[in-house]
Amino acid sequence: MANTSDIRKGLCIVYNNDTYKIIEFQHVKPGKGPAFVRTKLKSLTSGKVVDNTFSAGHKIDEVRVETRKYQYLYPEGDMFHFMNTSDYNQISLPKETIDGVEFLKEGEVVTVIVRAADEVPLTVDMPQSVTLEVTHTEPGVKGNTATNATKPATVETGARVNVPLFINEGDLIKIDTETGKYLERVKS
Repeated sequence: MANTSDIRKGLCIVYNNDTYKIIEFQHVKPGKGPAFVRTKLKSLTSGKVVDNTFSAGHKIDEVRVETRKYQYLYPEGDMFHFMNTSDYNQISLPKETIDGVEFLKEGEVVTVIVRAADEVPLTVDMPQSVTLEVTHTEPGVKGNTATNATKPATVETGARVNVPLFINEGDLIKIDTETGKYLERVKS
């Protein structure tokens, strides 16, 4: 049994008879009154995000999890199919359990978090960034800028990202999967 001082991003806990993953937290020590921890929790069964405040020293039930590498195979309706890279077993997960699903490309290797007690896959962690090809964007017009001008672009997975004006169709770009923002152009 852990307490609020053990809270960290990515920790899986049992809260309200469901398994949640901590996606944000902030320790707060006001000038008056007791300390507390403000958290943002994501349900690993429904994908719903809730805000919760734990008082300092509050006991929390930690869920023991393991991480495994899986390769993304293909989508089928709202289900996404993955293959374990070590033993080639396949699993299917609902769309809600995957953060950054719009940047998921066939063949991409991701980390699947599995509950150790019963081997149930809980969620998919995307890589920090992915490299995707720009399939459609309007040409940038020279002299049309003030500073840091961007334009919309569509990448090979169908996601839309704002990119700088010098990016053209066919360019490879690196995208942050957490924020969905353009990071840099990749030389091919």
